This record gives sequence, C-alpha cells and structure tokens, in this order.
Amino acid sequence: MLGLPVHIVMWCIYKTKYKSTQYQQMLHEHMEKIKKSSTYSELIHRYEEQYRSKKLYFNESISEQEMQGEATKLANERVLNMAQAELETTDQSNTNYQHFFAKCLQNRNFVIVSFIPGILMYLFLMIYARPLVRYIFERLVMTVFVIISVTIFVFSILHFSPADPAANILGESATAEQRAEFDHRYGLDQSYWVQLWDATKGILTLDLGYSYTGNEDVMASIANKFPVTLTIAFWSLLMAIVIAIPVGMISAAKTNSFWDYSFMFIALIGLSIPNFWQGLVFILNFSIKWHILPATYSPGDWLSIIMPVIVLGTGLTASIARMTRSSILEVVNEEYIVTAKAKGLKPSRVFINHALRNAIIPIITIIGLQFGGMLGGAAVTEKVFNISGLGSYIVDKQFVPDIPSILGGVVYIAITISIVNLAVDILYAFLNPRIRSQMKNT
Repeated sequence: MLGLPVHIVMWCIYKTKYKSTQYQQMLHEHMEKIKKSSTYSELIHRYEEQYRSKKLYFNESISEQEMQGEATKLANERVLNMAQAELETTDQSNTNYQHFFAKCLQNRNFVIVSFIPGILMYLFLMIYARPLVRYIFERLVMTVFVIISVTIFVFSILHFSPADPAANILGESATAEQRAEFDHRYGLDQSYWVQLWDATKGILTLDLGYSYTGNEDVMASIANKFPVTLTIAFWSLLMAIVIAIPVGMISAAKTNSFWDYSFMFIALIGLSIPNFWQGLVFILNFSIKWHILPATYSPGDWLSIIMPVIVLGTGLTASIARMTRSSILEVVNEEYIVTAKAKGLKPSRVFINHALRNAIIPIITIIGLQFGGMLGGAAVTEKVFNISGLGSYIVDKQFVPDIPSILGGVVYIAITISIVNLAVDILYAFLNPRIRSQMKNT
C-alpha cells in the first residue's frame, strides 16, 4: 500500500514484458513434447476409463463428447505438473511479480527513479531492514495507538459525566440563555463525535484551546506546570534507584539475617505509609518544629524540593528494594550461577556480573511501571506541599469539569509514561541477549 504508485506502473510492465518469459516458453515446449509422446495418449485413455467406471457405477449414460472433454482437461493438468517438475530439475524457476519486483530493487537506477513516488515504501523497507530500528518503530506505533485510546477513553468519561460545566462555572443563578452561550462558545452544544474529533485533533496538533475557567491557554498552562511534576518525579526515581538497588542486593546476599529482616521491614513500612500522612508529618517536624526545611515548595529554593522528593519516592524505593531482593534470589540457584562458582570466580563477581545482570529485567520493569504511578499519584504530594504542578492542576479542574484542561493533562502524562515504557523496552533489548536474538530472527 505504501508503494502503490510504484507498484501500479511496475505491474503493468510486468504483465506486458514478462507475459512470455523464457520460463513460460520452456514450459510450453515441455508440454508440447509430452503431448506428442505416448504418455499423453495413455493419460487420455486412463481418464476416459475412469469416466466410464464412474458413470457405470451410478448407472448414468455415457456422453462421448463430455468424456473426451473431461479426459483432455485432466490430462492437460497432469502434463502441466509434469513439465513444471522437469523444469525444476534444470534449475529453472517461474518469475512471479514478487521475484520481478525484488530484482528491480537491486537495480540502482530503478531505486533512484522510483524514490520520490515510493518514498514511504523505501522508508518502511529501511526501518524493517534493521532489527533495533524496527523494534523501536513498532513500539512508537503502539504508543500512538495508546495515546489515541487514552484520549477517547478520558474524553468519553468526561463527556458522559453528569456534571454540567456551564452550571458549575456560571452558578445556579445563570439563565438558560447564558448557559447556552457558554456551551456554544466552547463547542459543548456539538455532538459527541464532533467534540471527540476536535479533542483528538487538538491533542495531535498541540492545540487544546482555552480552559473553561480563567480562559487560559491549556497548552501554556500544561507547559508551565508539567516540568515541576516531572522534576519531582525524576529526582524521586533517582533517589529510589540509588537507595533501593543496593539495599535489595544486601538483603539478597544476606538472606534471613538481621540486615535482611531490618531492610525488608523498613520497606514494608514505606509501602504502607500514605503519602499525604507522611508529608504532613514531615512538615510538622522538619518545618514547624525544627525549622530545617521550608513547608511549601518554592521554585527558586532547592531545599523546598527535598521533602516532596522523599515523600513521593518512599513507596517507589520500597517496591524496587523488594523486587531487587526477590529477583536476585530467583537466579542465585540457577545452573549458570553454580557453574560460575565452580570455576572459582569471586563471590562478588558472581553476584554482580551474573546474578544481578540476569535479575535486572524485572527490576527495570517495576521502575518503569512505578514511574508512571508516580506521575499519576503526584497530585496528593503536590497538594500537601502546595506545589503548582500538573497533578494538582488536573485535580482542581476535575470539579468543573474542565474537559480541555483535564484531557490535556492526562494525555500528556500518558505520553510521558509511554516514552518511559519505550525506554524500558529498549533497555530490554540491550540487556537481554535473547531479545536481541529474537529481534534478528523476526
């Protein structure tokens, strides 16, 4: 389909130029040779006997003309098969359109002439000729479908929700004419499909229009608020990786020891503590009681980001630590670990180069999944520390509901999560030799 303009022309050339190829001529000669031999007469006689036997079995009348026609047809089909089998022994092959076009692609002049009309086809071939590029391209395509699906799903929920934006913003004292004017201004009087198309087009063109409250540019608001949320999530993720992986390694190396029990108990507490409660405790102690850290976030003060990062990253740190421990314990008893120990390798080298390297895939998976959860769950932390981020922005707009603002925030968080998952998939390909081998084989 991508190369349809080129294929139309080449198909016409193929049908005119290759209608009587050397193979077809040789096939015709072999068929004529067989027909002139006694073999052809024997085939005609055999099929006529079969026709007579069939008619006699069913007590039907025998038609000489029908018998000759059917016998000749079957004999010709048999002769064609015999001639094709003979040509196969002489290394002669039939040139179908696929072989013809593949041969044309090997011609440099053909590629140059057909490059402009077939540029999409050539880009597709270039992508699929390289396993890693194909791997990334397929996941980018899936990401596009995910974004479109999220847009449709979120918009449908907001559209069919019982809340009325005009009534919530204008108030109960607003007249019917004022509400109708509000709906007309923001396109809420259009059908579901028209509004869905406008929303999807806005997401793809980065033009979400204006919010219902404040008449502010949605894209400008998201561009101002999303970096704050992304920054807190990034530093929380970095903190979790730096702390959790060594903790998980120590717990796995010293199973059922004091360190193992202590670290896993602390990790269980970290998983159990709600973010809002932990944030309030931090504010009461570090800000109000000890005056060490500021209680609210300030863009110019790097100290104000410490508590939000710790609160948001606590649960992630605990999850990664527990996953690191369990993943390493799953592989330490594998045969290749026993073989490495039998070769006399140092325990530290066996643990890091063999155990951790093979256990890293589940750890990367949980990091990617939890990062998406951090972006979605950052709203609570942002509310506690008075951070004007994307999470709190979506929560504030939810009560209207401000469809363009909510849709833009949710979709662009989904885009970020999809990009992170794409990075995780690429890391799979680099870290796991089996995935690289599968990519090359497909």
